[in-house]
Amino acid sequence: MMIHRATVSRVQHLTPTMVRITLTGGDLPSFVSTGVADEYVRLFFPHGADRHDLSLPVATENSWETPEGKPTAPMRTYTIRAARPEVAEIDIDFVIHSHGVAGGWAATAEPGDPLGLNSPTGLYDPPADLARQILVSDLTGLPALARILETTPDTVATRAVIEVPDEHSEQPLPAHPRAKVTWTHGGNGHAPSRLADLVTAALPEDTDLTGTYIWVAGETAALRGVRKHLRRTLALPTDRFKVVGYWNPGGDSWSDRYEALPEHVKDELAALWDDPKDDLEDVTIAYEDRLTGLGL
Repeated sequence: MMIHRATVSRVQHLTPTMVRITLTGGDLPSFVSTGVADEYVRLFFPHGADRHDLSLPVATENSWETPEGKPTAPMRTYTIRAARPEVAEIDIDFVIHSHGVAGGWAATAEPGDPLGLNSPTGLYDPPADLARQILVSDLTGLPALARILETTPDTVATRAVIEVPDEHSEQPLPAHPRAKVTWTHGGNGHAPSRLADLVTAALPEDTDLTGTYIWVAGETAALRGVRKHLRRTLALPTDRFKVVGYWNPGGDSWSDRYEALPEHVKDELAALWDDPKDDLEDVTIAYEDRLTGLGL
């Protein structure tokens, strides 16, 4: 684990709802990309009104810690849209919105602004026999989906379905000879997400999934039904899909409501993860079912 300091070198507004921030300089020459198409990093933002007042944590073996007496930097998780190690640059695409630490910072970012980030981790992991993939996301998953499409071999048939707020949020995607892309409008905090319905429509129960990999990313609560459909209805092995929750509506209030749960309930939730023999996806379904029952 490493913590890197970088600075903004370019700002490009892609659509009214997304901006691309290019980072370079600082410690970024030592940044090592995993090469995994949906790799993500934790970003550490300035903690106060001064955009240049950045207090970075110190890396530990598997995490980080704030030095004693220093302010804690606000942290958010983002995927990397592109990594160019030959020039020590990375691009990160931000959804622009009027609330939250990251969206507000990105909306007014300028060259020279500092930002911190840790070593990346990737999740997209298609099987060796990949012949077809289904990619479904909302706006937050669009940068990773675009990079997946960009790095997909020409021989792999790809079906991409993307839920964005409106037609103005659509953007050009990397060309692929065997890709079919469908844009749909809604969700993304402006209306109820239809991600579960979109996945079910793309993968009905009688679908032949030989050689198929499914990757879905977006609003965390909306993906609970997706995971159940893939694991329970379609009975897919866990190496045939990846479901990644990127955000929760009112994320801070969700965390506050979780922390307000009785201690015995939080202990019960934590205990679900204790048995290493249990399949991670099945444990996740049980965990999410319990959260749903608690109104979270």
